[in-house]
Parts: sequence; structure tokens; C-alpha cells
Amino acid sequence: MKSLLSALALTTALTVPGLALARPVTLTTNMNSYGGDGAYLAIYVTDSKGVYKGSLWMAGGRSKYYKHLTDWYGATRGNIAEINGITGASVGAGRQLKITLDLSDALFDAGYVLHVDSAVENMRESPSEIVVPLTAKGAGQATRGRRYISSFTYDM
Repeated sequence: MKSLLSALALTTALTVPGLALARPVTLTTNMNSYGGDGAYLAIYVTDSKGVYKGSLWMAGGRSKYYKHLTDWYGATRGNIAEINGITGASVGAGRQLKITLDLSDALFDAGYVLHVDSAVENMRESPSEIVVPLTAKGAGQATRGRRYISSFTYDM
């Protein structure tokens, strides 16, 4: 059900000119063993100029902590309507977040960039900890995080 809601949210958030086909894409985020509470993660897309285009997933259910996902929060002004229906639990240290959603084919190899912000209570924030261009060639390639994320991949 969450995959369907994610696809619907993405369709409305990431409007692309013309008719576009979509494909299932699995996003896998592996967390470091950082010794703190569960991490809040915001996964979202910008265009090639850094302009926010839409949210894909929010890990962490308490909106009062979203301001600590600073790049996402700045891009959306903290508008929780951006994540309605696409939220899940925070992700514990040493754990994995794996979600599959439908992304428009038009997002790949067109200059769009996927971002993952992370924050952990009583620890430092990590805005845009992951920044990876959405390309067909990049699928399956692991990207290392800077603080809380050990690796991130997207597979088509």
C-alpha cells in the first residue's frame, strides 16, 4: 500500500512534461552503527539547478523533528503536505531502509538529482548526506554517506 501511495505522491510532486512511463526503483539505505537514536531521513529530488521537485520518502514520524532535515526543510518550508502518505519509522543505527516506488523514466538521465538528508536526536544534522544524479548508469552503484549513512543505492 505504501508503494502505491508513494507512486501517487511522486506522480503529483514530480510533474514531467508529456506522458512518461514509470518503473519500480528500489532505494536502499544502510546506516552506520553511530551509537544514537533512530535517524530521520528525507529522500527527495531536485532538478539540475538544485530546485526542489518533490519528496520520495520520509523516515521518522514526528513532524517536530523535520526542521533538523535542513536542506529538505528549507526547500519545502517544512510543508508536511509534501510527505503525506510517504512516511515510515525512523531508521536505527546499523539498520537498513529499503523501499520500492515507481519513478518516472523521464527522471533518469535528465539532470535530476536525488538527495538524502539525515538527522539523529542529540547528534549533528547531516543535510544532503547523499547527493546522487539519477542516471541509468548509476543504478546499482553504492554511494557512501558522510555521517550516518554507510551506503545508498538505487536499483531499477
